[in-house]
Amino acid sequence: MSPWETLLDRPTPRGHLLQLCDVGGRSLTVNLCQYLRKGLDRGDGLLVVGSDERRDAVRRQLEASSVDVEALVQSSQLVLLDAEKTLAHFMLAGQPDWDAFESTIAAAMRSVRPAHDRAGLRVYGEMVGVLWKNRQFSAAVRLEQFWNKLLGRISFTLFCGYSMDVFGKEFEASALDPLLCAHTHLVPGAADGNLEIAVNRAMVEVLGCEADELRQRVKTEQRPSWAVMPGGEAAVVWLRENFPESADAILARARDYCQGAPLLEGALAQ
Repeated sequence: MSPWETLLDRPTPRGHLLQLCDVGGRSLTVNLCQYLRKGLDRGDGLLVVGSDERRDAVRRQLEASSVDVEALVQSSQLVLLDAEKTLAHFMLAGQPDWDAFESTIAAAMRSVRPAHDRAGLRVYGEMVGVLWKNRQFSAAVRLEQFWNKLLGRISFTLFCGYSMDVFGKEFEASALDPLLCAHTHLVPGAADGNLEIAVNRAMVEVLGCEADELRQRVKTEQRPSWAVMPGGEAAVVWLRENFPESADAILARARDYCQGAPLLEGALAQ
C-alpha cells in the first residue's frame, strides 16, 4: 500500500486533505470512495457535500463494491448533501459567514450517525471547489479557513475536491499558495505515480542532464507552510514558479504521456 493509500485509509487526526482533478474527476471519485469505504470499515459516519454528479458517482462505485448505500442513508451513517444548496445557506454578500456556516455544518454533522460510539466522522466537501470554479477565490480561501476553525473545535477529517487542470496555467504557486497553506495533504490524482513518471521523463527530454539537478531542487525547495505534496504535483508547481521558460514544453509532453498508456509503460520499462 502506498503512503497516499495509507493516508486515505487512516487520515491524520483532524486531517484536511485536498485533491485537484480534471473536469471528469474520475480519479477524485476513486480516491474519495476509498476514503469513504475505509471509514465504513471502522464504523465511521460519512458526510458527503458534493455535486449531483459526484454523489451519483459515489453511489455507483460504492454499490459496485457491494456496499448497501440505501441502508447507510436510511440509518444516517451516510448523509449526502448538495454542495450548491448547502453553500447558499451561509453565503452573505458573496462571502461565507462564520455563524451561518457553523450552524449549517454543525447541524449536518449532528445528523450523521456513526455505527458505534468509538467511531469517527469523515467529511467530503466540494463547496470550496464550487467557489473556486466560479472564480470567487477569496471566498473559497475564507471557507477553507472556516473549515480549519471547525476542525480545531470538532474531531473529524475533511477531504476537499477541486476541478483544476494540473497542467494548466492556473496550477502555479501564486494561485495555489493559499490553498496549499490551508490543507495538511495534497492527494495525488493517481496513486500509481504516473504523473511523477510523466513529468520526470519530459524533464529529461527537454532539459537533458540538467533534469537531475532540478529534481533534487524540487524535493528540497517546497515551502514548509504548504500541504504535504506528491512528487508529480510538487514538480509541476516548482517548474511553473522557478523554470517558466521551459515549463510549457515540459508539461505539454508530460500531459501527452499521462494520456497515453503505452508511453508510460515504455517509461516504466526503461
